[in-house]
Amino acid sequence: MTRRDPAAFAEFVAARSASLHRTAYLMVGDRGLAQDLLQEALTKTYVAWPRLRDPANAEAYTRKAITTTAITWFRRRSWAERPIDTVPERRSPGDHADDLSTRDLLWSALQSLPPRQRAAIVLRFYEDLSEARTAEVLGCAPGTVKSQVSAGLRKLRDHLGERADGDVLPLHLLEATR
Repeated sequence: MTRRDPAAFAEFVAARSASLHRTAYLMVGDRGLAQDLLQEALTKTYVAWPRLRDPANAEAYTRKAITTTAITWFRRRSWAERPIDTVPERRSPGDHADDLSTRDLLWSALQSLPPRQRAAIVLRFYEDLSEARTAEVLGCAPGTVKSQVSAGLRKLRDHLGERADGDVLPLHLLEATR
């Protein structure tokens, strides 16, 4: 791609936006903010479109833009507080009560992690990227990914307490937030 091709970019967005939105959602924990984050990342991708060689590069570039933009957003002081009009009631079906409470606990724990640890865990376990690929997306060394994931998993285990089953966390329960 040596020039900006709006049709090719539109095709890329149509094909990959759902997956990219899920990643953004897991990074920020709010659907509206995830949409804003994805829009900002896609804007950056469109500007860089002529430099990107193929759709795989475009997706990698967009994931990196999502990650770095989310981390930048978290550095702002006003990020932590988000007003809401009403507090939703928590209701869970009887058969799935334990999974739902574990998912809520896991979600809360994931949201409490520092941005880089959260990004590393989301990219490694939810997006199933290798350590090397995660390091590339985060713009750091693979050793940094290992330490960020290790520290994040330790905090998740501490937050989950006895619900963390040995060394295995129920990260698959986050799939229900898609």
